[in-house]
Amino acid sequence: MKIFDSIQDFSSSKKTILTLGTFDGVHIGHKKILEKLILNTQNKEFESLVLTFFPHPRMVLQEKSEIKLLNTIPEKVKLLEAIGIENLVIHPFDEIFSRLTAEEFVTTILVNQFRIHKIIIGYDHRFGRNRTANIDDLIGFGEKYGFEVEQISVQELNDISVSSTKVRKAIGEGDIKLANSYLGYNYFMTGIVAEGKRLGRTIGFPTANLKIKEDYKLIPMNGVYVVKSILNHTAVYGLMNIGFNPTVGENELSIEIHFLDFEGDLYGQEIEVSFLDYIRSEQKFDSVLLLKEQIEKDKKIAQHFIKEMH
Repeated sequence: MKIFDSIQDFSSSKKTILTLGTFDGVHIGHKKILEKLILNTQNKEFESLVLTFFPHPRMVLQEKSEIKLLNTIPEKVKLLEAIGIENLVIHPFDEIFSRLTAEEFVTTILVNQFRIHKIIIGYDHRFGRNRTANIDDLIGFGEKYGFEVEQISVQELNDISVSSTKVRKAIGEGDIKLANSYLGYNYFMTGIVAEGKRLGRTIGFPTANLKIKEDYKLIPMNGVYVVKSILNHTAVYGLMNIGFNPTVGENELSIEIHFLDFEGDLYGQEIEVSFLDYIRSEQKFDSVLLLKEQIEKDKKIAQHFIKEMH
């Protein structure tokens, strides 16, 4: 997959069939559109192109937006590449770009820059300054400037009935199974294993302390989860705790993973951790001994869950 950092950077010898959107989560609804895109370019006469934006438009246009995103840019790239997209343009979204009229967007970007043959878009897509143009306007521009418009029907999208907002809500409430069913894959986070306080080691549960670089990444609700990573090319399961470690009086959010069958030094490594199930909320225990007993119970629940999976 070719990746371009702006609309102006894009060039191709072929005409394009494209779709556009934020595609946060690259969930099963997005995949429906993306698979249509790939289907349309199978004869190799045209190239598939996805136009997406960063920052998320809501981060720019809504003054107090504290929206957290399902994917970091590298995670989104990975998911789109796995689907088979040929070209990805990640355009910097800013206020100047948001002020383009619908017709300016169509002529300068779709027609002149992307040499568009066809656009595939949801029936409810709105675009242009203040998002005033709709699918009917786009069809009109298509007739005027010589490109096709294929719309995803209400029925098709309602059959799936998934949105990035729904996924965010499920993750924010710890409903990982529901979120994963919407996504079509297990929600995951990518981070660096950093030096922690080594408290887990003192009670027999050494943990990897995960630091997420991107502050816009959505962290699931505080609590204990069953997770999975690929370490040294092997699937390894673990328990993840997201929270403030109230039993030992921490006040900074930490993300710690106790891997069940793994020994080795992970410090400084970037790892990807997928969420499989939610076990319980974070609790404050009256002693470290009671905390240790609870982790033993959590471990048994996780082992049972993993056994049921296989």
